[in-house]
Amino acid sequence: MSETPPKPITDLWRPELTRLPELTRSRILFRSFSQGFVKLIAKICLKISVEGMENFPKSGPVLVVINHLGDADLPALVAALPYMPDALGKTELYDLPILGKLMDWYGIIWLHRGRPDKRALRAALDGLAEGRVIVIAPEGRYSLTGALEEGSGGAAFLAYKSGAPVLPIVVTGTENANVYGRLKKLQRAPVKITVGKMFDLAGQVAVKKDAVPEGTRLIMQALADLLPQEYRGAYSSSPTIL
Repeated sequence: MSETPPKPITDLWRPELTRLPELTRSRILFRSFSQGFVKLIAKICLKISVEGMENFPKSGPVLVVINHLGDADLPALVAALPYMPDALGKTELYDLPILGKLMDWYGIIWLHRGRPDKRALRAALDGLAEGRVIVIAPEGRYSLTGALEEGSGGAAFLAYKSGAPVLPIVVTGTENANVYGRLKKLQRAPVKITVGKMFDLAGQVAVKKDAVPEGTRLIMQALADLLPQEYRGAYSSSPTIL
């Protein structure tokens, strides 16, 4: 069996891109328009079912953690959520024609992957301190195996440092092969979104030095518990302890 390639590292360091977006009137209006447009596209391309949306909070601070299977993950989530949250995204997306600029107008917290990006973490912490809902994908890329890969420590660090509760949300059916393959046949891909229950990491770990690695395991296990067995990947045999 071939090994999964290592997680990507952002080549170009551009800290000037990273900031917590100000929620100006124009940005709020743009987010509202964007959600309406994405809902329309998602309705055309995907057949979305949702379970547990009653667990989604009316306001923050909340750290939303998600699995990452393919390009349709975020459109599916945006179409299902009651409002548009803040989110961390890789800086490489900034250079995409048109889409990169639209994402910047939306107010993505740009993140340099595979590096200790203190500016991005600080921006996310400031957002949580303001009571915002922040979305992060702990795997750091869309899965190359079609199931959960090992999580990185950024989400656990944010949860511990801010004290914000964690909300796990998982998506299935958004693999690129499934979505694009069905679109070629003029079919909508069935996609399921499952919203779990919020939990706190505070008090879960007795030894402070183990907080981030153990917190990461707890976060990833919370995602795994919401997924069918074939999607659990690296966390398929871990015990549930939350």
